[in-house]
Amino acid sequence: MRRRRLPSPAAGGLIGVVTSEAPVQSTLSAVDSRPALVLVSTPIGNLGDLSPRAVNALRDADIILCEDTRVTAPLLSLNGIGTRLQALHDHNEAGRAAPLVEAMLRGQKFALVSDAGAPLIADPGYRLVRAAIAAGLVISAVPGPNAAVMALALSGLPPHPFLFMGFLPPRSAARRRVLERITGAERAGLNATLIFYEAPHRLIDSLEDCASVLGDRAAAVGRELTKRFEEVQRGSLSVLVQHFQANAPRGEITLVIGPAPAHVVSADDLDAALDEAMGRLSIKDAATTVAQALGLPRKQAYARALILRQDEG
Repeated sequence: MRRRRLPSPAAGGLIGVVTSEAPVQSTLSAVDSRPALVLVSTPIGNLGDLSPRAVNALRDADIILCEDTRVTAPLLSLNGIGTRLQALHDHNEAGRAAPLVEAMLRGQKFALVSDAGAPLIADPGYRLVRAAIAAGLVISAVPGPNAAVMALALSGLPPHPFLFMGFLPPRSAARRRVLERITGAERAGLNATLIFYEAPHRLIDSLEDCASVLGDRAAAVGRELTKRFEEVQRGSLSVLVQHFQANAPRGEITLVIGPAPAHVVSADDLDAALDEAMGRLSIKDAATTVAQALGLPRKQAYARALILRQDEG
């Protein structure tokens, strides 16, 4: 998992949606025949984490597609895997997807790996997988190490729901816009633990922007996971800023931020907001508007609005 940003499959949004126009393919077929493409997870640091099943899948492939042959070749050599390598990365994937699918249709079997971790997860492979699905090919995967899931498990923060966002933008203005979209989604009812990948030289700036936009939430920074100097620092975002200002961050980094804290709304605040909203909106619309603004269930706001209207009568 080379730490760099890739184009999001769902540009401009928080959540990708596959439309009904996409061809339907059952993953059950993968157990009945040899898949044309197998997505194989590789170690994120500790080379002992390559599973026996992953080794078999890599040996069984005709060709292994990888981000950087110089990174993958030593891993294959260590495990006695002699399968031929071809480079597939974010700079050539768009142009290579169609020829690779044609090769699969002719009977060639491929395995796809990233430099570390799970393919497609902030790594190349999405375009190829979509093209293979569109061609009706059988695709399978060998699960394994993933930095986002491991950091979440070690963070001590609520494990579900969680929202994996990949890399934040490198510049502060764009980064803050992404964070503001998240707060907007939270006001609409999506409140989840957040997971980001980050480069060490940008970590402090990102922590500061997160604290400014999201508030000083509980968070954790996982560093060098599965490696010799594995470390997880936990604390509020402001505390983590202070820690990494005193201890320069190094290595591969995953940032986990807790969900927005429950917002306690007083009865007086609710009544005041409803009174103002009902002065210009219907009871139904006023309740919906106030519930969204205060982070309350709509039923609660609507029930109180009815009582206030009755009291006025």
